[in-house]
Amino acid sequence: MVYRDNVFKQTQLYRITDGEHYEELKEDLENILNLRIKIGGITCDGDKSLLKAIRKVCPKVPVQRCLVHIQRMCKIWLSAYPKSAAGFELREIVCKIHFIDNEAKKQYLIKEFLDWSEKDKDFLNEKSYSQETGRYWYTHKMVRRCFSVIRKALPNMFTFLQNSKIPKTTNGIESFFGHLKGHLNIHRGLTKSRRKKFIQ
Repeated sequence: MVYRDNVFKQTQLYRITDGEHYEELKEDLENILNLRIKIGGITCDGDKSLLKAIRKVCPKVPVQRCLVHIQRMCKIWLSAYPKSAAGFELREIVCKIHFIDNEAKKQYLIKEFLDWSEKDKDFLNEKSYSQETGRYWYTHKMVRRCFSVIRKALPNMFTFLQNSKIPKTTNGIESFFGHLKGHLNIHRGLTKSRRKKFIQ
């Protein structure tokens, strides 16, 4: 888990862990603040544990959801050629997310998304039923999953418009990880403990 400054391109804190756990993330944020590092904003992938930790430790810090993560996941779920008209229309909206660079475009996109969700409300809420198991599920689960991700992310999708120092994606840290992985591949014979030391 890496916490990196976007302006100075420096790692502020890191932790070797087996997952994104709330207690660890909460402790990490507290440690960053205890180091007297002022957090001006946080750009993240939107992991539930991290968002919960941010709300607990630094609730006033602006949060930006990575737009690339949102777009990438939605495109995977909707596929390149959605079978339904609703899925096709939602994919067109999703493809515009990364191009939002001012308040007017943001408001237009939000209106387009809300109009779409109202128009296709019945489609989104349609359920299927199995007589064998007695269970219900959303018939168009991939379209609904994509809709839910955007709806939940909306409050934190365009924070960067209010503060140009907050990046709209986590591409900076992904690039850093790319270099790290490249170096690790050269030394792929390292033992696990030496691998950890190399990363450190």
